[in-house]
Amino acid sequence: MNFLALPLAPFIIESLHFIGGVGLLTREIFRDLFTTKIYWKLWIEQIYQVGIRSTPLIVITAASTGMVMALQFGLGLEKFGGKMYVPKLLAVTILREMGPMFTSLMLAARVGAGFASEIGSMVVTQQIDAIRALGTSPIRKIVIPRVMATLIVLPVLVAFSNLVGNAGGLLIGATELKLDPGFYLLKVITTSSLSDYLSGFAKSFFFALIISIPSCYFGLTVKNGTKEVGIATTKAVVVSSILILVADFFLSKLFWIVEKML
Repeated sequence: MNFLALPLAPFIIESLHFIGGVGLLTREIFRDLFTTKIYWKLWIEQIYQVGIRSTPLIVITAASTGMVMALQFGLGLEKFGGKMYVPKLLAVTILREMGPMFTSLMLAARVGAGFASEIGSMVVTQQIDAIRALGTSPIRKIVIPRVMATLIVLPVLVAFSNLVGNAGGLLIGATELKLDPGFYLLKVITTSSLSDYLSGFAKSFFFALIISIPSCYFGLTVKNGTKEVGIATTKAVVVSSILILVADFFLSKLFWIVEKML
């Protein structure tokens, strides 16, 4: 049987190319990061693009998530007289899972697509070749600022998203579930542990790399004109989103094991 003739063969080959390409790109990023000049102006520009301009999207997503979850938990637990457990359930769910995951997915959709399309357009218009001709590494000037900006900004956005999500839950708890706001806030503070917060916060660093490096990789691998820019953008969003969902399970399992050991 010819293995290459199997339907899964192209997918497997493309996946291996992706894993190898991302691995090589990651090596180049860390090599150039510690051995060459840092372009602070480019870093600050990307922090603004990734962080400040993404904030409205994150606020809307976090508030909506917190409000919907509070309403669903409240309506479900009300049948059993368990409305008082809504603050604890909501806080733990947002801190550990929903906050970091939804924030990362929104950032993958906005920032991942932006990275892939920007870099892909630079490849098509030969700007990347021009940077190399001037004796400068495109990894240093194009990729590293975007990766580091995402790595710096995403944990901050996750922390902000946690606050907004719980605030949305507090609003619904007070207005729809008729819970005392003081009681709600006290339960959130007293029942949420440091491990709950650190578990979700630590995930954001992994998610930042999952978003930025593959997105830059797909942009750099554009070859055949502007049509491939759109394809690369789609791949960046889809692959980053899938990797975030898959990584979330393994990271949750890892942190759970670490907590049990401690």
